[in-house]
Amino acid sequence: MNSICITTYNGEKYIKAQLDSILPQLGIDDEIIISDDGSTDQTLKIINGYDDKRIKLLNHKQTTKYVRFPFYKTTKNIENALVYTKGDLIFLVDQDDSWVSTKMQKVTEEMDSNLCLLHDCIVVDQNGNELLPSYFDQNRSGMGIIPNLWKNSYLGCCMVIRKELLKTALPFPKIPVPHDIWLGLLAEWKGNTKMINNKLLYYRRHKSNQSTASGKSKLDYLYRIQYRLNICLAFIVRIGFKR
Repeated sequence: MNSICITTYNGEKYIKAQLDSILPQLGIDDEIIISDDGSTDQTLKIINGYDDKRIKLLNHKQTTKYVRFPFYKTTKNIENALVYTKGDLIFLVDQDDSWVSTKMQKVTEEMDSNLCLLHDCIVVDQNGNELLPSYFDQNRSGMGIIPNLWKNSYLGCCMVIRKELLKTALPFPKIPVPHDIWLGLLAEWKGNTKMINNKLLYYRRHKSNQSTASGKSKLDYLYRIQYRLNICLAFIVRIGFKR
């Protein structure tokens, strides 16, 4: 059984294309867990328009006060979805991308016994036009705890994890950390990660994106230092307690 975790917030423009790219690849026992963060547009209406029992919609009440770190709202929203998952394999999904038609098949073939798999993607604009043929090449992506603390390669929408990893990863830290870096680093610590060059996603970049991935960061230096320190502190505390 596979679980697809999607976080949404005012995603009416792209959520249908994303769901339409995922549903044909799922088995009858798979599930899509959607955690919505209080959308005020047509997102919920679009989701509810699908007559598919595999789709489970959750209403997430945002409680985070970390305004300086807007990514933490996504972190708490994806955490809300993760606690409801039942599948052994968990796919992390953004509302505005779309899957390549062979993604599920290829991930299933390549996952092996790893706790986390990271695949490449094609970067596209808001209209689906190609901007970059390879996110990995642009980002110089690679494995390793120290390299990823310095320059993160773990892009959530390109990650698949095993439910087993949640025993270590949940609950997410109370101090703000990006969910994808958090999950990737813990999988690295466990020693069970895999990176494949297959481009299995169209990664959409537009003006409403929270993440600066695939583009030059506009975040100030102190901001970047602070959230990395948060990650280091949370990581050290977690692995210390989980030994």
